[in-house]
Amino acid sequence: MARFTVPVAVVVLLERVCNGKRQVLLQRRQNTGFGDGLWDFSCSGHVECGESLRDACIRECGEELGIDVKAENLRFFTLVYKRDGDITYCNPYFILAEFSGVPRICEEGKCSAIGWFDIDALPSELLPDRREALCALQKGTPLIEYTVK
Repeated sequence: MARFTVPVAVVVLLERVCNGKRQVLLQRRQNTGFGDGLWDFSCSGHVECGESLRDACIRECGEELGIDVKAENLRFFTLVYKRDGDITYCNPYFILAEFSGVPRICEEGKCSAIGWFDIDALPSELLPDRREALCALQKGTPLIEYTVK
């Protein structure tokens, strides 16, 4: 078994308040080989060698949503240590309420739709580990160990 091969992927959840309701931006995945057809958080992606977590978030927000983000506006809320068969991930999650630009689909081959959803009325087709992360956000839980069933 190879050592030191746990990949890190950042996950960013955009939020806003609209008509007095807290909303989050979700994207529907397609053609990625992971969770295709399911709703996911606003954006996510692997951290490149030598890149900070916040720099990876900023890059991914630009690549996937076409928005500009300042590092100080990214708020860490949980770490999901995810085991899926032979693959293990460390996924730090960030929430973002302040950004410049209007989120849009920038990677049409990987995302079929985006939309704002009331945080208390999310689609049932949300990736299960993302639903766990939302619970962590609402409860203030800093760490989740998640095993794909």
